Amino acid sequence: MNSPLLQLLVLAGIAVFLILRLKNVLGTRDGFEPPREVDSRPVQRRGPDLEVIEGGPDRDILDHAAEGSDTAKALAAMKSVEPSFGVSDFLQGARGAYEMILMGFEKGDLASIKPFLSQDVYETFAEVVEAREKQGLSIESEFIGLREMALHEATFDPSTREAEVSVRYVGELTHVVRDRAGDIVEGSESQIKRQKDVWTFARVMGSDDPNWQLVATGE
Repeated sequence: MNSPLLQLLVLAGIAVFLILRLKNVLGTRDGFEPPREVDSRPVQRRGPDLEVIEGGPDRDILDHAAEGSDTAKALAAMKSVEPSFGVSDFLQGARGAYEMILMGFEKGDLASIKPFLSQDVYETFAEVVEAREKQGLSIESEFIGLREMALHEATFDPSTREAEVSVRYVGELTHVVRDRAGDIVEGSESQIKRQKDVWTFARVMGSDDPNWQLVATGE
C-alpha cells in the first residue's frame, strides 16, 4: 500500500471518529423539534425585599388640597371617621349634583332635588321660583357643561362629626327668561352664559345616609 493511500485512510478514520463524537455530544435533530421547556419557577432575588411603607402621603387628599393646610387636615379627619370616604369620589358626585340641582332650580322643579337641599336652601330656592311665577316669567335653560371645577375648602367638627366641603364651579349654559307673552326679556337662545358658583355640601360622617346636602351657595 503506497503512502498517499495510507494517509487518506488515516484521515477518513479520523473524520468518522469526530462525527461519532459530535453526534454523542449534540444529539440528532430530525425535522421539527419541540422547544425546550423553560423553568417557570420564580427567580430567587438576592438582597432584602422592598416593603410598602404605610402612613405615606395620601394622594387622594393632596391632589386637591395643599399639604398641611386646614382643608387637608379636615379631609384626613373625615377619612379617619369614615375610611371609605374618598375626595375624588366626592368630587365626581358633586359634578353630577351641580347639573342636577342647577337645572332643577332653573326649571322650577324643586320636588326632584329637595332631598339634596338643606331646609334653608330649599326655602330660598322656593321663594325665587314663586316670585318668578307671580311675575309670569318662565326660564328656558340648557346645561352645556363644566368649564372648571375644584375643591375650594373643607371643615370638620369632630364633636358632631359634621363635615362641610365647598366646591368651586364654572359652568356653561344657555339661559332665556320669557314673559307671559313668550317674549324674551333676558338672555339669548344662542349665547352661552358662564356661571360661577361656590357650593357647600354637608354630611355627618359615619352616618347611614350616604347623601350630601347643599347647605350654602355663593360666588
